[in-house]
Amino acid sequence: MGTQNTPTEVSHDLMRRVGAIVLGGGRGTRLYPLTQVRAKPAMPLCGRYRLVDIPLSNCLHSGINRIVVLTQFMSHSLNRHINNTYRFDAFSGGYVEVLSAEQTGSLGDEWFQGTADAVRKQLIHIRNLGAKHYIILSGDQLYRMDYRELMATHVNKGADITVSALPVSRKDVSAFGVMRVQRNGRIRQFVEKPTDPKVIERLVTPDSLFKEFDLPSKGKPYLASMGVYVFKAKVLETLLEEHAEWIDFGREMLPNALKTHKIVAHMFSGFWEDVGTVKAYFDVSMAMTGPRPPFDLNDQQHLIYTHARALPGVHIVDSAINNAIICEGTRIAGAKISDSIIGIRSIVNPGAGIHRSIILGAEHFETVTGGGRKRVPMGIGENSRLTQCIIDHNAHIGKNVVIQGSNKLKDFDGDGYAIRDGIVVVLKNATIPDGTHIG
Repeated sequence: MGTQNTPTEVSHDLMRRVGAIVLGGGRGTRLYPLTQVRAKPAMPLCGRYRLVDIPLSNCLHSGINRIVVLTQFMSHSLNRHINNTYRFDAFSGGYVEVLSAEQTGSLGDEWFQGTADAVRKQLIHIRNLGAKHYIILSGDQLYRMDYRELMATHVNKGADITVSALPVSRKDVSAFGVMRVQRNGRIRQFVEKPTDPKVIERLVTPDSLFKEFDLPSKGKPYLASMGVYVFKAKVLETLLEEHAEWIDFGREMLPNALKTHKIVAHMFSGFWEDVGTVKAYFDVSMAMTGPRPPFDLNDQQHLIYTHARALPGVHIVDSAINNAIICEGTRIAGAKISDSIIGIRSIVNPGAGIHRSIILGAEHFETVTGGGRKRVPMGIGENSRLTQCIIDHNAHIGKNVVIQGSNKLKDFDGDGYAIRDGIVVVLKNATIPDGTHIG
């Protein structure tokens, strides 16, 4: 949860006037090939969720129920998931709507050029939220936040713009927007992904400020933007309309708006992970299989919402399983599984061994047609061995296949698979024939 010096309540009426904008991201090249067929917010998470469920669940628990999701790449599965999951009764006034890039006469025919540009080009629709404040969120982060605390900081500080901040180490600075903050929480400098050592040195946050906000600072002397912002509605709309040259929030809008507007920091000290690369996605997924996962999916007060499916329970026969997440509709027989995630409708056949891997499962159960079963059925074949890999939806892994990821492997694009950061990713719908060795 967030930590502020003097947390204060915000009214239910105020939260009803907050509209949420979830940014779907660009092409997701750092997550390729997982984003080859889906938008980043549609990425599966822990077997049964989607990444977009995180900010949407945070919104709903915080009393925000008018939400738009901005995307432009491969948005079909994201749109389907949102339509199947987030349905509100007629009296709540709530909705979650996907706004995809579109051609407009007034703003040109170009695709979104950046985060701020995406919001600018959808303002005609975003204004329909009827919001007094906009909260802007990323669709590819894993964290739990009560946005009422964020709004309390925003309102009580009289801010035009509020930026959620968390402590980061020196080695992580160049991946974030880093800010210099005064004792009253006001941001005086904002530098997007700094690399100049002299600039970085000037951005060190004094220990006294960390103590004032009761933030842990050991080894993390910088305050970085989480990519979670609150704007007064009029402020955001005016900045977007008057400065068409500002295409990104971190690179242009925030550093320049500091000169004319009051921008404050909201301090956050909970778990947060940007799931923007294959390695980050894999590492956080592996952490979730351990005895003390960094993000609690069992918190009954803050459940993560997702699509409710009418699937049978997990069926496990004569198998050894240790440190794993096994999802509904899965059938496992005579297999050994450790430190892995087995997604919905997965089939794991006798003799298979799965270690430190993510099996995304299947979007449907495979049926036998009049022509008989395919030579390589969907699922993990008999006696196959999988280590340090991600198997995308509907993959057909044959018998006696060996897929061995390793940190020594170089990035590579093969037939039905790719290697990124030493992790072997089998593509969606791919077939890996019997006896194949990868790695």
